[in-house]
Amino acid sequence: MSENFRRALASARLHAVDVAAALAVDPKTVNRWLKGRVPYPRHRWAVADLLQVDEAELWPEVASGLVISEDVRAVYPHRWAVPQSVWRRVFQEAAERIDILTYSGLFLAEDAGMVRLLGERARAGVQVRILLGDPDSSEVAIRGQDEGIGPDVMAARIRNTLALYRPLQDVEGVEIRLHRTVLYNSIYRGDDALLVNIHAYGTPAAQAPVIHVRASEDGTAAVYLTSLERVWAAAAGFGKAEC
Repeated sequence: MSENFRRALASARLHAVDVAAALAVDPKTVNRWLKGRVPYPRHRWAVADLLQVDEAELWPEVASGLVISEDVRAVYPHRWAVPQSVWRRVFQEAAERIDILTYSGLFLAEDAGMVRLLGERARAGVQVRILLGDPDSSEVAIRGQDEGIGPDVMAARIRNTLALYRPLQDVEGVEIRLHRTVLYNSIYRGDDALLVNIHAYGTPAAQAPVIHVRASEDGTAAVYLTSLERVWAAAAGFGKAEC
């Protein structure tokens, strides 16, 4: 029996047929999951997203196989495989700071709910720092070429992201800067939780792996946080007049 799955369903006031309808699977399949069968990864992620919980809470036996150290909570094979609920939870639960370091991060900016969430956290006193690539920099041009989309497309994505973040420009506590750095990883931080999107040559970021790391003073996350701070210190401010 999958007691964790049953409790999560009860808490969400859903039934097996509701899950089956949402995932477009046979109700018998969901019943087999309730009896203890572990779903395929894509179904686990979809169920976790539907119930707004981490996959590890539903199937700890799977999560235990993903744990590499005390610092690493999970490893996802692709950025697109990270459940939407995980992205939201990392930022929603932040009480002190949110950091976003990437080239464009357009997938976040296109989510109006995510942009609204960032504004809400900033108004609640959370420091929000957003670092995007300078669209006029050679580093951005090279990244566009490496991904096979061309320098102009990568630069255009960044400009689109800046336009979509325009509502945040008037929110106290939000600061946006542009960097001219060769990024080996994109970093998304909410207090002590980090999602690190590993970059690979010739591979779009959405197809590359993501590790979910818990921050500590001398653990795995310390390396990424040090890198983030160095990029922030060297980046140029992006003011309201430039929107």
